[in-house]
Amino acid sequence: MTEVPRNDTPGDTLRDRAVRLYDAFTHDHHDRRTLLRQMTALAGSAAAAEALILGIAASPAAAAMTDPQDVRLRIDRREGMEAGARSAAYMVAPRDAKKRLGEVLIIHENRGLTPHIEDVARRLALAGFRVTAPDLLAPQGSTPADEDRARTLIGTLDYDLALAQARAMMARAAADKAGTGRVGAVGFCWGGAFVNRLAVAAGPALAAGVAYYGPAPAPGEAARVRSPLMLHYAGKDARVNATGEPWVAALKAAGRPVEAFTYAGVDHAFNNDTSAERYDRAAAEQAWARTTAFLHRHLDHG
Repeated sequence: MTEVPRNDTPGDTLRDRAVRLYDAFTHDHHDRRTLLRQMTALAGSAAAAEALILGIAASPAAAAMTDPQDVRLRIDRREGMEAGARSAAYMVAPRDAKKRLGEVLIIHENRGLTPHIEDVARRLALAGFRVTAPDLLAPQGSTPADEDRARTLIGTLDYDLALAQARAMMARAAADKAGTGRVGAVGFCWGGAFVNRLAVAAGPALAAGVAYYGPAPAPGEAARVRSPLMLHYAGKDARVNATGEPWVAALKAAGRPVEAFTYAGVDHAFNNDTSAERYDRAAAEQAWARTTAFLHRHLDHG
């Protein structure tokens, strides 16, 4: 009989335990057969297990919140070389901006540059920013359609190269005459962790960073941060919060500007509207309003 790992808390539901099993699969062991065995033991049948997984997993077929053909936007896909390796990015900007705009890098989850992240990039452009969404799997051939394969590739990614490519894109964005010269970054999950590490590595070149439920660096790195940070956490995300709480405390102790918000009763990836079970509209909208206001405050003026 397959044993299901337990770390139950009072008030746990079957759904809560299923989300934790799926998180262990996506962030730790990446073994789908193990996931299926554990979910079946939890749900009571293979069919019920598949239904649970389908509700928790992001759906590539989910409708986008923004139209990829929106006439208000100018969209481009660029490929080239950054830091000595192949690079690629999805670029979005308002078509008829009346002033110079702040520049933002959107850093993807561990599934790579998906249609959902492209949708988020369009949302941010409609909020009044010039947006670059890098495909940080480009040196490995680009984001594959198979999400399990993408997660495997993320695990073998050259992190120093990814940071170097992101910093090169930041430098190019800062030099863009259509922008204010100030560049921020927003990341989700794996991308949230990346934004935290970019804040450590990039110094003042990063004018503002926003990390959604991203695992944090060691607290000792906080003194190296030079950019204001906004950090969003999910109340039920014990795995990430165990790193986030000491990170926030260290940033404050080092006198670094940080705003941290924990949204009670929501799961990791609560902003991802393509996951029916995780998405929490109220928390997502509140976090988004805070994010866009924070970015405007720090990026709108050169």
